[in-house]
Amino acid sequence: MRLAILDRGHRLHAKAIMVLIRVFSGHPVVDAVKLAFYRPEFYGGGALTHEAMRGQSDWSVGDRELMAAYISKANECPFCVAAHSATSSAWYDDETRVAATLTDLDAAPIDEQLRAMLRMLGKLTEQNYVDADEIRAVLDASVSPEQIKDALAVSLAFNITDRLANAFGFTVASPEAMNAGARHLLKRGYR
Repeated sequence: MRLAILDRGHRLHAKAIMVLIRVFSGHPVVDAVKLAFYRPEFYGGGALTHEAMRGQSDWSVGDRELMAAYISKANECPFCVAAHSATSSAWYDDETRVAATLTDLDAAPIDEQLRAMLRMLGKLTEQNYVDADEIRAVLDASVSPEQIKDALAVSLAFNITDRLANAFGFTVASPEAMNAGARHLLKRGYR
């Protein structure tokens, strides 16, 4: 359900920031930013998401952005798939790699560690459950326990974000706007 308040219910300070975003980016403000500005105490995902996506990790920023896109695909969240595919593609400088991963994980041109982790994250997202054998399969692919923990943080952040995006009916912006947002996310993160 699209909430009109996301388009016009912001405090003056937030409205001013969104005007600056529109002026400097040349694109409308995307719905994720509108939600973050509207009720930061409600959403509050900035610090959690920033730590998951930009905190210290053996996964690259591109890997974590690809995890976000993959989780978003499993959640059928078109906005987040588009946003995080664009961000991962910009990080890798390779749209084909990201598109191939989202199309066919088994044939994607990615390393086995990332493939195993994405497979587990997809199952966890779709079924809300993984068992010890699935964790062992990821460990057998040379993914460390710390990398699993980091990937689960991405999963937490994007299972929340995807559900909010779907519930509020976030619209997918133009590819140019998504690419501008990707550049911003790569430069400044999620704060």
